[in-house]
Amino acid sequence: MHKKIKILIVDDHAVVRMGLESLFSAKPDLEVVGQAKNGKIAIREAVRLAPDVVIMDLMMPGMDGIEATRAIHDAAPDVKILVLTSHATSDGIARAIDAGAKGAIMKSAENTELVAAIRKVAAGEQYVSQEIKNLMDTDPPVAVLTGRQTEVLQSLSLGLTNKDIAKQLGISIRSVEEHVNHILERIGAANRAEAVGIALRKHLLKI
Repeated sequence: MHKKIKILIVDDHAVVRMGLESLFSAKPDLEVVGQAKNGKIAIREAVRLAPDVVIMDLMMPGMDGIEATRAIHDAAPDVKILVLTSHATSDGIARAIDAGAKGAIMKSAENTELVAAIRKVAAGEQYVSQEIKNLMDTDPPVAVLTGRQTEVLQSLSLGLTNKDIAKQLGISIRSVEEHVNHILERIGAANRAEAVGIALRKHLLKI
């Protein structure tokens, strides 16, 4: 008999965790070894339980799935992570894969596709569902902004002038201008208003 694939389910909704556990438990080659309702617990449980695959939700309060993915990948690199999300953005998926996720699939996927994705990821393969590939083709992810660039972009979304931003962040107006130019270049925007629009659509800002 083949060794079972050990799974850790990470989602902030108990009903989702219970539903997934019920689905996986019905498969002879899958075994749920634990659950976690947030990113911090996920890291602890991933290290403690050493699952083969972590099913990772992206949108969770506190530590999100991207941060948790990066931490688990660093602490337990042999653990494979499969993102399972209902609110996917191309940027969120790209950052999760960059953080170490082996694949991504939508919660709207058929059960058979999800189980197949788990088996592929457990075997060391990458799996990105067609729905997510289509999303990334139609709305390509933008380059990751630095912490300072994100601060400047956040200020732009509030309608602040370069002078206001310089005063708020304690930097020169020239530095603000350089940051704005880099932001426009990185996210492919023609002007400040378009940059804010793209940032809001791609959930790059805290609102």
